[in-house]
Amino acid sequence: MIGHLLIVEDDAGLNQILGIHFEEQGCTVDNAYNMAEALQKVSASAPDLALVDHRLPDGTGLELLTRLKEKEPDLAVIVITATQDLDLAIQAIRSGAYDFIHKPIQIEELAHVVDRALEHRRLLRQVAALSSESEPPVTLGEMIGHSRAMLDISKEIALVADSDVRVLITGESGTGKELVARAIHTHSRRQGPFLAVNCAAIVDTLLESELFGHEKGAFTGAIARKAGKFELAIEGTLFLDEVGELAPNLQAKLLRVLQESVFERVGGTQQLTTEARVIAATNRDLDTEVKTGRFREDLLYRLNVIQIHIPPLRERRDDIPLLVKGLMERLSRTLHRPPLQITEAAMTLLTENDWPGNVRELENILTQALVRARDTLLTPALLALRQDPPLSMPATPCQDPFRDSQGHLLSLDELEALHIQQVLDETYGHKGRTCEILGISRPALERKIHKYHLHLSRRIFD
Repeated sequence: MIGHLLIVEDDAGLNQILGIHFEEQGCTVDNAYNMAEALQKVSASAPDLALVDHRLPDGTGLELLTRLKEKEPDLAVIVITATQDLDLAIQAIRSGAYDFIHKPIQIEELAHVVDRALEHRRLLRQVAALSSESEPPVTLGEMIGHSRAMLDISKEIALVADSDVRVLITGESGTGKELVARAIHTHSRRQGPFLAVNCAAIVDTLLESELFGHEKGAFTGAIARKAGKFELAIEGTLFLDEVGELAPNLQAKLLRVLQESVFERVGGTQQLTTEARVIAATNRDLDTEVKTGRFREDLLYRLNVIQIHIPPLRERRDDIPLLVKGLMERLSRTLHRPPLQITEAAMTLLTENDWPGNVRELENILTQALVRARDTLLTPALLALRQDPPLSMPATPCQDPFRDSQGHLLSLDELEALHIQQVLDETYGHKGRTCEILGISRPALERKIHKYHLHLSRRIFD
């Protein structure tokens, strides 16, 4: 135990006993017997921690706590009282006390609390030192980083923003493809809106109406005319996310719009024109999709005039500390929580993690940590990182999925358990999305999780 302690106790005997004990533990100790003396010694020696008795000759421990925090906001303060007053304990913690101890003092309990408080103080200083070493980041809207990849992406955006050339943004899910598209639109001269459509999130029949609009009576439920995104994005940008998921008939209609800048609403005959700039994105290899016949080659040529590739987070680990800082600041505002200061150990875990879900997964992990945090530090214990392998007997790519590792056929229950676990893993524990994929109700999913003892350690959402 190493640290500089200030013991504020008007009982001279108890003050000296505590001082001797903590000096024997390796600490430097100052003694004060009233509030005025305590404030003077804090100004003179800047201790790491103050043990403060609540009843002092010239004030209360809570009054001294407030004054100490004004002088040294990071000073850890432990309040000691002879009363069993719950309201006093709550008030002390709310006023910034690290902990609250009752008399008679149990020296082992107090030593444990002091040890934790000194470690907390050490971590705060470590975090402050790490923060002071940060380099100025490159920012693209909400994208942050100082890696070579981020610098290259920023240059590409600068080159293509002012022209109307079509851009295809590629990269794994969660890498921030929409943020790059928004940055291109923001830095362009276009005065219209930025409209985004996720082609994988809408069924084909509704997606056609979403893109091109429809006339009244065009299909069941079409009670009025509706303008589509191509019509609404006048002099703006239309971002087509996951464009590789488009059905063949919609690929044909999109190709016509890109070639001729004309289209008709669903159920209509009037020919409309569009001046929208199209930016597309995909996490698929569209060249492979063309070879297998799932994507039109002529459409790929129209979309892929300029390609910007966003590497996965595991390939630009230098950006992770800056991303964590930026995400934490934004999330703390959104969730109305104080921002967390990240310890070196926690930052090491975040930086070394492979992040298969990329920035989106990182954001989910930080959101969970912010909600669960009980103080101002983000420690490794708050990080619900994915643990691989998710199952005790996973099926390898070369293994028969209907057999276990010994070659025995799996039972129906075992197959069901494996499949549900895989869906939970793919959705990062999102139970609502898991129910949609499996086609079962929430109570049914809960029963099966309990029945098969499925892993929820990587859960991010309920």
